[in-house]
Order: sequence, then structure tokens, then C-alpha cells
Amino acid sequence: MLNLSIVLPVFNEVDNLPALCKQLTGALEPLGHTWEAVFVNDGSTDGSGNVLDQIAAADPRFKVVELRRNFGQTAALMAGIDHSTGEIIIMMDADLQNDPADIPRLLDKLDEGYDVVSGWRQNRRDTEWGRRSLSSMANVLISWMTGVRLHDLGCTLKAYRRWTIENVRLYGEMHRYIPVYATWEGARLAELPVTHHPRRHGTSKYGLSRIPRVVLDLIMLYFIDRAMDRPMQFFGVLGLYALGFGFLAGLYALWLRFFEGTSFIQTPLPLLVVLLTVTALLCFFFGVIAEIEMRTYFESRDKRAYIVRKTTNIE
Repeated sequence: MLNLSIVLPVFNEVDNLPALCKQLTGALEPLGHTWEAVFVNDGSTDGSGNVLDQIAAADPRFKVVELRRNFGQTAALMAGIDHSTGEIIIMMDADLQNDPADIPRLLDKLDEGYDVVSGWRQNRRDTEWGRRSLSSMANVLISWMTGVRLHDLGCTLKAYRRWTIENVRLYGEMHRYIPVYATWEGARLAELPVTHHPRRHGTSKYGLSRIPRVVLDLIMLYFIDRAMDRPMQFFGVLGLYALGFGFLAGLYALWLRFFEGTSFIQTPLPLLVVLLTVTALLCFFFGVIAEIEMRTYFESRDKRAYIVRKTTNIE
């Protein structure tokens, strides 16, 4: 097995690829590790595929996985992981904003006993100020909701021991949450400041349109973390809150009717009572359905709701 796999999703980066491969070779050769660089061509239309084929023909350590169309960064990273063989996997962007010279520093941090090292772009060189501000707010929100304290979850440059991610399946925009999944698997996590260069060629593939998708994925991640093995408690609590507020609204409506002389048709409170009661019943219903699905999921896959790090004197 190779020691090191570099996984790079590529989408329309034709002008950056030759310089990137040169930088990768310069950073990896002195390490003394066997290595491979797995480029995943995610439906590029600018000739990136032809350049990658030429690079792979000249050096077999550069490998290419070509997807049939553009599936997105998360799918491209998963394809790269699935087709890599290294004991250590390093992910990075192919736009030359991540610096291959940081790879030895990531490996040194892993050698300190960590399982995942996440890059932190302390001095981001993005041109859009609004994008940087939204990213900072998103990192604070994600850290609070998941309990995984990182300054820069959006930085692609990260190093993983293979066992931390080889069983992870990602969808949507979930690639930024890989450290969260790894932490759930019991990985020891560290963060390391890394270099971030301004983009020299091409255009950024990240825009404000991604924000709704990232937020929805975060809600899904929060549910998986807090309620995957106990969904009835999650939905049931929401139902109880709705039922409680509906009861209070009903009491207030009665107080207005008998002590203030306010008719039920003069206030929206009766309608609110009905709405909250229906919401509570739906939450309880969803909880029951989710509970059945959860039990089917765990039992059909013989999957346990825990992960063992090690055992002592147990065969």
C-alpha cells in the first residue's frame, strides 16, 4: 500500500494543472514516502481532461478519475477517496490557492498522534469580502451546532488517516463536514494554519448560491448527531413544546373571553391553538415513523450505536 494519497477534485482548472503538478512533485519527492496524486475530473469542459491525461502518461504517480458529468465537489472527493490506496489521504483544491508546500507540515502534525489535521486559512486571499464574512459566521454556527471546534471547515486542505474516512458516505455539500464525521468515529482532531494564495487563473466555483445547501446539510448533520439513534426523543420534544404552547395559547384565549369580553373570532388565538396541536401530532407521528426506520437501519446492517476504540483481555 502506498503511504500517501493526494486527492484533488478538478473542474475547469486547465491553466493551473501543470504548475500544480510541478509543485506537488517538488513538495512530495523529498519526503521519502511512496505517493500518488489522484485527480478527479468532475466534468470539466475547458480541456482539463486532456491535460490530466498528458500528465498521467508522463508520470504514473499522477492518476486520473474522470466522471461522466459534473457531480459536485463532494462526489468528486468521494470518488478520489474510493480510488486511492494510501494509508494517509490529503485533500486539496486544484486551483493553486492551497499550497503543496504545507503537506509536510500536515504530516508532521499527524505524527504527533492526531488522526485528522484540518487546514486553517488564517490569511484568506479571496477577493470577495462578503464571502469571507459569511464563511466566518458559518464556521461559528457549525462549530456550535456540531461541537467540533474548527476555525475553517471550508478549507479543503486536510490530512486524514484512512480509517477515519474510508467508511464515510457523503452527499450534497457534506464534504466540508468530513472532520465532523471523523470525530464521531473517534478521530483525534487538530487544526493547523496553512498558506492561502490568491487565484491566478480561472474563476472561483464557490458562490453565495451554495449557502442554502450548506445550511440544509448542517440541519441534517445536526439531526444525525443528536437524534440518529433516538429520533422519537428529537421529534417528541418538538411535539411537546408545540403542545405546551398551544395549551398556553388556549388558556389565554379563554381568559380574554371570560375576563376581557373578547370573542374567539376577534383573536387569532383559537387558530393558533389548532395549528400548534396539529403540529404536535405531526411531530409525534414523524417520531414514530423515524423510530421504525432507525431500528430497521441498525438491525438490517447489524450496526451498533457505538464504536469501540480498543479492548483489553477480550478475544
